[in-house]
Amino acid sequence: MYRILIVEDDDKIASILKNNMDKYEFEASVVTQFRDIMPEFIAANPQLVLLDINLPFFDGYYWCRQIRMRSSIPIIFISARAGEMDQVMAIENGGDDYITKPIHLDLLMAKVKSVFRRSYGEYAAPSSAASSGLEGQSLGELAAGGLRLYLARNELAWKGQRVELTKNEQLLAECFMKQPGIVVSREQLLEALWDDVQFVDDNTLTVNVTRLRKKLEELGLPKAIETVRGQGYKLNMAEETPR
Repeated sequence: MYRILIVEDDDKIASILKNNMDKYEFEASVVTQFRDIMPEFIAANPQLVLLDINLPFFDGYYWCRQIRMRSSIPIIFISARAGEMDQVMAIENGGDDYITKPIHLDLLMAKVKSVFRRSYGEYAAPSSAASSGLEGQSLGELAAGGLRLYLARNELAWKGQRVELTKNEQLLAECFMKQPGIVVSREQLLEALWDDVQFVDDNTLTVNVTRLRKKLEELGLPKAIETVRGQGYKLNMAEETPR
């Protein structure tokens, strides 16, 4: 049974969300202390967080950053803020997806189930690696020109340095590293992230690619991901890529 933590200060909405999660036999708990949600996060040990933005004391962006300091579990923002910049900020602060209020429960459940399939179920990264058939790759690991992706740990490594990735960053990195030097279309990347392209704003993909580029830049690989106009992106890697 998957565990879900609901961070929502509107009691009615929190109750609706919890009841709906319970109906699908997920183990859902609701945060009650908004001055500091981290003790409840640690106690719940969730596999997914549903996170509102407008909260007492500190907003959802803040708590998303705090969670990201401890964990790379999926985080879905749920908010009445429908502006494009709010959604961009949610992704840039570490969120994986965004749903606007009023909540369409069927859409929410589709996204929740998709997250669990991608993160822990049939589409989880280690399973993907095991079935990829790439030469020289061990289970749960991908390599391209000296760059290594550790799927179980959500980490990228290059020349002794490591960075932690969010789930979406890892999924993008996996797509690129399975086909180094080959253009991966935006449609392929959208499907890898969300399973159903219609649920995704194209700008969200751009933000996630930008975040992955920043992680690669931290490793000393600022030009590893190339934008191929009108087609998509490709990973250009070689052992002697300039630092």
